[in-house]
Amino acid sequence: MQKGANIPVPTNRVRVELGWQGGPGTPDVDASALLLTTAGKVRSDDDFVFYNQPVHPSGAVRLEGKRQDGTGALETIEVELSAVEQAIGTVVVAASTDGTFGQVPGLFVRVLDAESGVETARFDATGATSETAFVLGELYRRNEAWKFRAVGQGYSSGLAGLATDFGITVDEPASPPSGQQAAPPPPAPPTQQAAPPPPAPAQPVQLSKITLTKAAPAVSLTKQGATSGAMRGNLSWSARKPSRGWLKKGKDAVPLEDVDLDLSCLWELQNGMKGIVHPIDNQFGSFDQPPYIQLDQDDRTGSSAAGENLVINLDHAAEIKRILVFVVIHAGASSFAGLDGVATLYPPAGPPIEVRLDECTVPSTAASIALIENVDGELIVRREAKYILVPPGVFKQQAVDIEYGWGMTWHAASKD
Repeated sequence: MQKGANIPVPTNRVRVELGWQGGPGTPDVDASALLLTTAGKVRSDDDFVFYNQPVHPSGAVRLEGKRQDGTGALETIEVELSAVEQAIGTVVVAASTDGTFGQVPGLFVRVLDAESGVETARFDATGATSETAFVLGELYRRNEAWKFRAVGQGYSSGLAGLATDFGITVDEPASPPSGQQAAPPPPAPPTQQAAPPPPAPAQPVQLSKITLTKAAPAVSLTKQGATSGAMRGNLSWSARKPSRGWLKKGKDAVPLEDVDLDLSCLWELQNGMKGIVHPIDNQFGSFDQPPYIQLDQDDRTGSSAAGENLVINLDHAAEIKRILVFVVIHAGASSFAGLDGVATLYPPAGPPIEVRLDECTVPSTAASIALIENVDGELIVRREAKYILVPPGVFKQQAVDIEYGWGMTWHAASKD
């Protein structure tokens, strides 16, 4: 397609792929989507789908993660057009980078039928220089039908500038000039009864994130101020195949929604208590008492937009010695091969912390994600991203225990 051209979209569920040629020196690229009314603005910050908010509340638009396809890097947005609310007229497809798009070769966007994989439209963005964000295209509604338009509009103000243009409130905390202090609020006038406080304003969108890598594998929660409150850990998966949503091929193909993944953790407190939080035997843990970790649900089909979440009570951080967050395949697949996972920790202060699980090359059904340790009073998150081979006659969770020397006793159990 040429810039400005449009084409009908003949299917209700589409997969929008952003692709580029990765390699040494190429900055990372992140996909995002904005759901706009006919006025060209979002209704609220909930209409912004990006790495820190990967699923729209309606479930109609969701990020499906990044993968390598042999020729480059891809990130996928799935859109259920029939589920897009009537108030929404346009779904903008955008990209941002921590470098410039002049450093990102081969940038393109294409629209595919999510079921058949047939390509409906493709637009190659060329001529980029100093832009740090791009609106690549848009899905828009015309007379109850949908079309795709190639846009190719660049921004030098990054994702924050792009999002702000469409009505998103972005978190950009201001600080007083050097040598000055912010003035305290004026005292309330004397009254017989104090006026009720105004409602708290909506929290602005937080665009920053930390990705733990082999080169930068650890971050301190303590140094970024996350020493109290609830920290949520979430895990999402996508299939590393052109026909997204399926594992294997032919008669052995398995729908991704039939794969039951269990988000879990091994824990140990400073007093020597240790155990596991997982859905087996309903060991969901507890937030307000030991182990101060709770699993919110067992999502066996992938039908929940929120997925499974581990919530850690950092009010008791001093009592925590270590927590190993991991995942096992409970049913539906014999290996993580073909799956790409992204685990994200959302601390109560500071940016989200991301760990990627990809490129599984061994027949593994258990994978460690991150190790959270209390080191001399400082809470450190360390990337693990390790696929673990499970020996014959050993439980999957037990194999993780053996790998990390947790020293627990194991017995057979099952889900209800």
